[in-house]
Amino acid sequence: MPRLPRIDLPGVPQHVVQRGNDRRPCFFQPIDHVRYLDELRAAATRAGCAIHAYVLMTNHVHLLVTPGAGGQVGAMMQALGRRYVRYVNDRYGRTGTLWEGRYKACPVQSDAHLLRCYRYIELNPVRAAVAATPGDHPWSSYAANALGTRDVLVTPHPQYLALGGDEAARLSAYRAWVAKAVTPEELETIRNRLQRQQALGTDRFTAMIEEQLGRSIRPRRIGRPRRQAVPAEAD
Repeated sequence: MPRLPRIDLPGVPQHVVQRGNDRRPCFFQPIDHVRYLDELRAAATRAGCAIHAYVLMTNHVHLLVTPGAGGQVGAMMQALGRRYVRYVNDRYGRTGTLWEGRYKACPVQSDAHLLRCYRYIELNPVRAAVAATPGDHPWSSYAANALGTRDVLVTPHPQYLALGGDEAARLSAYRAWVAKAVTPEELETIRNRLQRQQALGTDRFTAMIEEQLGRSIRPRRIGRPRRQAVPAEAD
């Protein structure tokens, strides 16, 4: 069965994840993280994409990004992947693929769902037990979004800006938001929607996307279609 086209609409945020092949590392030294972020900034600028949140883990990457035009997240990820893989192969004398197939992405509604994605992404190092707090992990947007550290890669989303009337208020509100307990249901919902590449939001949000795409993006029923009863023939 052919793969459905990506949901890549202008102005609709996307939660993106890309993993190393066979869950193997895609970053080996700190300089690799720096190079990836430089390439990401260049690719995002060329594609007209705004990066709101990110985290670089040892073997995968999470991004929260809004494209200015349809199809531009795909263009950004293609350019980024090509340039970063070339860098890694040249630096470490390796060949072949680095990433595990195509990246996964799901559209995110610009409301509390979006802020949950911010939090999910930046708490990834804490859930993975590689950092005691999100601020302890150097390769994420938490320092920019929660502490006000300058990060040229990060563009605040309007939903983030609405957290407070000035920078101090926003930073305080965001820190409190990230510090709130996250329910298992919230984690499971975000993971499932990302894995299945389905919309994260309300039914109305899903319907809006379906109207723009002209096709359904809702989960398909798993298994064989039910067999219809055959009417009995007359004797």
